[in-house]
Amino acid sequence: MEFAPGTLIVLVGPAGSGKTTYAAAFPDTWRVSLDAYRRLATDDAADQTATPTAAQIQNLLLDARLARGLTTIVDSTNVFAHVRAGLLARGRYYDRPITVVLFTTPRTLCEQRNAARDRRVPVDVIHAQDTSRPTREQLLAEGFTDIRLAPPTTAPLTVTHS
Repeated sequence: MEFAPGTLIVLVGPAGSGKTTYAAAFPDTWRVSLDAYRRLATDDAADQTATPTAAQIQNLLLDARLARGLTTIVDSTNVFAHVRAGLLARGRYYDRPITVVLFTTPRTLCEQRNAARDRRVPVDVIHAQDTSRPTREQLLAEGFTDIRLAPPTTAPLTVTHS
């Protein structure tokens, strides 16, 4: 997938859906990630008590990058409408193009991938994330206009960027 320079790219999908693998195909400076900031704050990316701190770091970096017109990928689940609303508002504030990349990976595959990880997300959390995952129609109703489906995650991932 190609994106216009300065685009805010919002990845949406449950844990194990392939978001981080997808984001890794782009320059690492483009990515903001709650997991990374939780790890930096606590030495444990899964420590949910660090989420408020991680969100502050993410928002600070988002503002810095968007103000400079830099392409930015939000590598978090973003399955909840209030989280997406905040990202949409931020992108609009800085007058940046905004693209959602929706991951439609089946829950069973997300759970299988999760089981193979060192850091596992509880299965009930994946279920809740999958249940909360929006449809394309919901994303349109929220105000997103550029909505793309992630490449199939069972095939090798090839992504181009400009």
